[in-house]
Amino acid sequence: MAKVAWLGLGVMGYPMAGHLKRRGGHDLVVYNRSAAKAERWRDEFGGEIAETPALAARGCDAVFACVGNDDDVRAVTTGPDGAFQTMTGGAVFIDHTTTSADVARELAKAAHGRGLSFLDCPVSGGQAGAEGGVLTVMAGGDDAAFAKVEPLIACFARSIRLMGQSGSGQLAKMANQIAVAGVVQGLSEAINFAERAGLDVEALIATISKGAAQSWQMENRWRTMHDREFEFGFAVDWIRKDLGICLEEGARNGADLPITRLIDTFYAEVQALGGGRWDTSSLIARLKPQTPE
Repeated sequence: MAKVAWLGLGVMGYPMAGHLKRRGGHDLVVYNRSAAKAERWRDEFGGEIAETPALAARGCDAVFACVGNDDDVRAVTTGPDGAFQTMTGGAVFIDHTTTSADVARELAKAAHGRGLSFLDCPVSGGQAGAEGGVLTVMAGGDDAAFAKVEPLIACFARSIRLMGQSGSGQLAKMANQIAVAGVVQGLSEAINFAERAGLDVEALIATISKGAAQSWQMENRWRTMHDREFEFGFAVDWIRKDLGICLEEGARNGADLPITRLIDTFYAEVQALGGGRWDTSSLIARLKPQTPE
């Protein structure tokens, strides 16, 4: 049993920390900007609450974070009340936030200077994957640090892979988001096309999902897309943040991302429709269904 801190109890972090406590039986201290959510987590899973990341991290073998963006990660690590202020030598910080590769490298360097290890470990699988404990984790960082905490990560993940040096986990997540955006747009167009063609969409999906068109999005989102239901899942605001990171990195490394750039503008249209908190499958909301005659 390890002593572990968890920073950030959002829609992803809340269930991930819960699996670490319930499945792993680890001694857990949690921190969240909203104390009410931390108290709700403690009431459900047990453990302790800390008022700052620094207090949560004191004496811990591993410190996990799942927060919002680059600046949020800096705040909970190197900030005045950040975890790096109290973590002891040899401890590992595991960041599950989707950020830029630059901030991952920056914080890995800062951690090394304090005798700590830092792993960038963004996840794929969305809220459902977090709640089910079946996330995919892409890691960047030191081999020894990864080996030390891989059993902890396994409490909420079914696939965990070290992708390379610091920043590699974030780069892998960027590739994931680029692929996902293209698949969701393609599925949106296919469903809208089938509706306008008068096809039985359920029968269509039952057929083409067994062939080359199959995808996680098709299996899990086709029905709600067909019904235009989006009040759940990974928010449009979040995918726009992620795609912005992808486009910035692509501009830096010379990768041409024309479809990603176009789909990002489509998501901006969904935001303009009031769908900033809708699930990413809401790309289909831009495509007008056929008006019955």
